[in-house]
Amino acid sequence: MAKVGGLRLRGWLLLALVTVVVLAAAGVWNPWPGVWDWVDRSEPISEPDVVWQQRIGGTPKSVTIAGGAVVVVEQRTRVEARSLATGVQLWERKADWSAVAGGDRDPVVAVGKLLVKGYELLDPTTGATRRRDDDAVAVWTYRNLLLDARCTEATDCTLSAWDPRGTAPLWTAFLPGVSTGLFADNPDLLGTRRLSTTRVDDGVAGPEAVPPLLGFPVDGRVHVVDTATGRVLQDVEPGRDERLAVVGGRMLRIRAVSQDGACAFTLTAHDPTTGREVWRRTGINLRTADSAGCAQREDPQGARNVLIGVAPNGREAVIDGYDGRMLQVNGEGEKLIAVDDRYALVRTADKRSIVARELGADRTRWTRAAGGRSGGTLTPYAAVLAEEKPNRLIALDPRTGKELLVLRTSANALAIGPAGMVIGEGREIGYVRFGAGGTAPARPSGDGGVPGPGDPGPGDPGGGTDGGPGDDGGCGPKRELCPEQDDKDG
Repeated sequence: MAKVGGLRLRGWLLLALVTVVVLAAAGVWNPWPGVWDWVDRSEPISEPDVVWQQRIGGTPKSVTIAGGAVVVVEQRTRVEARSLATGVQLWERKADWSAVAGGDRDPVVAVGKLLVKGYELLDPTTGATRRRDDDAVAVWTYRNLLLDARCTEATDCTLSAWDPRGTAPLWTAFLPGVSTGLFADNPDLLGTRRLSTTRVDDGVAGPEAVPPLLGFPVDGRVHVVDTATGRVLQDVEPGRDERLAVVGGRMLRIRAVSQDGACAFTLTAHDPTTGREVWRRTGINLRTADSAGCAQREDPQGARNVLIGVAPNGREAVIDGYDGRMLQVNGEGEKLIAVDDRYALVRTADKRSIVARELGADRTRWTRAAGGRSGGTLTPYAAVLAEEKPNRLIALDPRTGKELLVLRTSANALAIGPAGMVIGEGREIGYVRFGAGGTAPARPSGDGGVPGPGDPGPGDPGGGTDGGPGDDGGCGPKRELCPEQDDKDG
């Protein structure tokens, strides 16, 4: 009797299985995706848990928060956008590269293929094409501008500037060719290289405001372009012992010569319009040379309008690129871990704390206990610290040090926006909002503080990197944190 009951049970199970297969084949009901999702469900990548967590097709090359609604994920051969609220995929495109331009209210996504001319500008929410170009060989993306370069011949190129959502160029400029390395998205120009840290992506803050001047390397020369007007202000060839950089509205000549087994440095800054020398410093090592032969193969370290150097006494210093002022000089044994136009994050000599100092004001904003291997970075929205043993990601108000979030996680910080942060580990990405206990800083300016006609320059009164108490009503010495202007939809 028990044998008969067992046969009946197996028969009912077989019938149920056949019924499920028939219903799934007919499209009436398919339980298998849900079952597989339950089997394949991932462990949370942080504690406290993220707002959402999704597994994507591969390890992302870059992640950018585009406006208040979308996360753009660049992978090896495709680009996708996901809802910032839920993580649900909104669209996907085949592309080899992508880059986000525009501010929080007017972002666009540029996509293209390697070794293929042209690009498309997509709406980040819908994926619809807003503008298409078939000729450009390189694209540079900023919060308030998009630049592209197209060449009819190897020595005949045109640089064009666009409002991120514009349909006609704001200006065009002639360049006698482009460097062979200038292709795809955001190829390197002659500026500064940022300090980096483990577990925080180099592009975590998304696009920055366009600098007032850009230096384009072409056939061993540097062409300095005014980004407000498109004028090519300088066409300069560096000397045998020189490296050129364009920082803070100045063209810098960095000279390094071998002397007594070491490199002797001389730094001069020139007005880009007249070529006149406006300031000079000697003995500051900008870390552009990597050997006693003093061949300079690296851009100077820094960020936006400031430079990082090492004084003859071995102490690190932050220098204003516009007027050459020493904005910050470390104490003995202290180490810079991050810098922008407003603040510097410094690891103390005893390696037990990280200190935030206001540049040019000789004032400590906040101090936080941290291990000797803790790293950090500065963004307009938050200062991010990455700690080990235990692994944590911490976002702080850069002005006050107030906690915006504290995550126990081994994931990396991939992107930061006005209200939260995207983190990721392998193929898993997730979004976490800044906590109610902290207030996120105001959004960066849509115009990025680029001086217009009659406006003060980066080092002039009212526009300098002075970080003092009277700067622009508290919205930053370069107006980085001022409210954005009315949205532009081109």
